[in-house]
Amino acid sequence: MAQEVVLEKQDRIVGRHVFGNLYDVDPEILRDRDFLLNVVLEAVKIANMKLVEAKSWEFGGKKGGVSVISLVEESHIALHTWVEYRYATLDVYTCGDHSDPKAAFDYIVSKLKPGRYQTFYADRSSLRWKPAPFFSNFFFGHSSIVYFSSSHMTKQIFNPRN
Repeated sequence: MAQEVVLEKQDRIVGRHVFGNLYDVDPEILRDRDFLLNVVLEAVKIANMKLVEAKSWEFGGKKGGVSVISLVEESHIALHTWVEYRYATLDVYTCGDHSDPKAAFDYIVSKLKPGRYQTFYADRSSLRWKPAPFFSNFFFGHSSIVYFSSSHMTKQIFNPRN
């Protein structure tokens, strides 16, 4: 039988993860390493994060593009582009009550100006959760993914054991 762990509010980890896919982005934006680095650095400020270090790299070839990684005290921002495919992925993860990963995500999307995009959210907090005995056999470890796009929103709850 699993033992319930109870954390005081001050001991709880608040983890918020906003990530997504950006489609139909101007290739000139996707290959501009300096522009992308500056956009991520500004997103760090907008989201009230504390920058530790930021780096960017360019990759050539058929699946070439730019990657920007910003390590922040709260966690990270990662942006990866594929110029030929007019595509980018964006990952903003923070731990703590004071930072706003959605604000960083929205700012970066506004600067990359995709034709369409998807946004996913995962709550990665340490929670006080003890399932009822009957449900623990079926739903223990369930996850929630919220999907947003430029045209609609859906929500799915799934059991990873399926």
